Amino acid sequence: MKGFTYDDSNGETLPYCTIQVLGTTCGALSDAKGAFMINKIPFGKQVVKVSYLGYEDVLDTIEFGKDGIVTRRYSLKPATNRIQEVQILGEGQRHVQETRTSVVSVTPKDMSKMPSIGGQPDFAQYLQVLPGIISTGDQGGQIYVRGGTPIQNMLLLDGVILYSPFHSIGVFSVFDMDIMSSADVYTGGFGAEFGGRISSVMDIKTRDGNKKRLSGKVDVSNIATQLLLEGPLVKLKDNRKTSLSFILSGKGSYLQQASKFFYPYVGEGGLPYNFLDLYGKMTLATQNGTKLNLFGFRFDDKVNYSSIADYGWTNWGVGANFLIVPGDVPTTIEGSLAYSKYGCTLDDKLFQPKSSSMDGFTFNLAFNYYIGKSLLNVGIEAVGYNTGYRYFTRFGSEVFLEDHTTDLSVFAKFKYNFRNKLLVEPSFRLQYYYSLGEASPEPRLAIKYNVSKKVRLKLAAGLYSQNMVSVTSDQDVVSLFSGFISSPIGNSILPAYTLNGSDTVKGHLQKSQHIVLGVEYDPIPNVLINVEGYFKNFSQLISVNRYKMFDSDPEFIWEKGKAYGGDVTVKYENKNFYVWLVYSLGWVKRNDDVIQYAPHFDRRHNVNLVASYSFGKRKSWELNLRWNFGSGFPFTQTQAYYPHYDPTGINDDYVSNNEDVYFLLADFNNARLPSYHRLDLGAKKKFFLGERHSLELSLSFSNVYNYHNIFYVNRTTNDIIYQLPFLYYFGMTWRF
Repeated sequence: MKGFTYDDSNGETLPYCTIQVLGTTCGALSDAKGAFMINKIPFGKQVVKVSYLGYEDVLDTIEFGKDGIVTRRYSLKPATNRIQEVQILGEGQRHVQETRTSVVSVTPKDMSKMPSIGGQPDFAQYLQVLPGIISTGDQGGQIYVRGGTPIQNMLLLDGVILYSPFHSIGVFSVFDMDIMSSADVYTGGFGAEFGGRISSVMDIKTRDGNKKRLSGKVDVSNIATQLLLEGPLVKLKDNRKTSLSFILSGKGSYLQQASKFFYPYVGEGGLPYNFLDLYGKMTLATQNGTKLNLFGFRFDDKVNYSSIADYGWTNWGVGANFLIVPGDVPTTIEGSLAYSKYGCTLDDKLFQPKSSSMDGFTFNLAFNYYIGKSLLNVGIEAVGYNTGYRYFTRFGSEVFLEDHTTDLSVFAKFKYNFRNKLLVEPSFRLQYYYSLGEASPEPRLAIKYNVSKKVRLKLAAGLYSQNMVSVTSDQDVVSLFSGFISSPIGNSILPAYTLNGSDTVKGHLQKSQHIVLGVEYDPIPNVLINVEGYFKNFSQLISVNRYKMFDSDPEFIWEKGKAYGGDVTVKYENKNFYVWLVYSLGWVKRNDDVIQYAPHFDRRHNVNLVASYSFGKRKSWELNLRWNFGSGFPFTQTQAYYPHYDPTGINDDYVSNNEDVYFLLADFNNARLPSYHRLDLGAKKKFFLGERHSLELSLSFSNVYNYHNIFYVNRTTNDIIYQLPFLYYFGMTWRF
């Protein structure tokens, strides 16, 4: 038996429903696409029960025989009578039936528990409260995952690689929360279906448009506006074999203009950040679950510090993905093909502007074959891209680096489920970097052992490689500019040599090895405790050459590094309360064969607390809280100042000309900045205007006690620029 589960109100797939054949041990949990497969059902008349939290159960009587596979499409209706206490069955079943090592699944419901900074909750804000993730701050904040740099994180949107998914003001991503169906964040130890990055993967899926009626939202706040419209072009009906729907989303900020009025205390120029994000998708779906999606997007970001720097980037793309469900075979086929282009420019007023660009295609095809409760997944992938990086030397000479790269890979993954007691997921990926002529065999493994209903042990490990390099120096505490090139060869990088007298650099790839151990524990109902320890060995890294003195010196050098530590996550959820508490302890070390140092994102302690309380009739009131504490980042102290004069020629008037101020630096990154902490609060009130219309008013405050977190220090003047001050936001959301 196979099939799909759907939400009857809009025709959207409903993931993680429980499907049981009553009176037997046969059952399944629908996956993220709403698909399920049940094998070895006894012949004869059986009753199938489909259930999901907040929806009415479906009972279906089926006559199972020897001929063919029974296919069903179940549409669950939202429950009209809500009980006082509920048990979250789907989430508990996922803990038992999936390895879930070093991965967190984020849903729009989870994100809504955060104070809505800027009106609507945002993926970038919620990402920062997940275990193992470090953000460098509110302005220009980058995401670092268990010791990996931003370029070592892969973010996929419907299978397309995004190269700049977060806006320069660190509380906004390019995604509208309401178009997301799910987001799986792998902080390490990810399986062979992902490749080309050595630290983490963020896999985001968008939902289909409403297949039954026209709906949408209008969200307006004091700093941004969001619009969403969705509906059917061909309605979903029981007697119709296909449906055609669309979804359109747009959001933009006017923070630079609005901040001058609402936040006059931040300075004369306001907060110079603006962005515009557009996304559209069309879905053709059939009754048996087969569907085709066509989509396109354009994301723009702009920063204008008129006296310091102008910076901006654009990322746009188009693509298609599909899911094929054959009639009588326990198999699904899925794939995607897309093209995207990214470009960014920085003009810092002092030097010639620099720019970076990248464009290319992605293609993948995967086959999923169900064998009882086990699953075999095999596939192929191709990624091709062009990179360009333009900058000027200190003497005004223009340098342009350009490369064309193609990466090919095949992968296989087998999930073996032994009576829901032992889950084993061995996988293997062969990554071939065509432009370098190098192949990287990458075995990986994930295991979960269900000791009891309350205790589960898990492990994940694997080998990883990548060909992408960032031209941003990891010495910069804040660097808005993110340029990309493929792995440098020739004179642009120091020749291969021996690191620390033992490990010889081989080839031109960056490489890492991961191992993650964890335990899940359910001490009492509604409480989940997850503890994980990890070790990432970055055996080969490429970094900007911090020792470069002359234009002829290489731009890049080889490094190695380690990241290790642990995370403790406590989640509590019942009908009114939601609490999410995370503590992370970590160490990050780098070694370039000259010095061993801690990079600027090495944060020893990190604490995140999210709390939400709903009350009133139909839970129309909601209060939210988020508090973050992070110990100080490493930085290099100024040891002394001294005058310096650089003569320009034999006729130089050195008597009347002024000297420049130079500084002598202490040991690299040997000191720590003050700790970072910030409290955000939010409140929401929803008004129900009939069956399908609602109006929500929101009010939120960030950095409530106006703590001065350091953003930047000018070494010459000692002037300090701080992170975002106390800010308030108010907004209104109309849903229809």
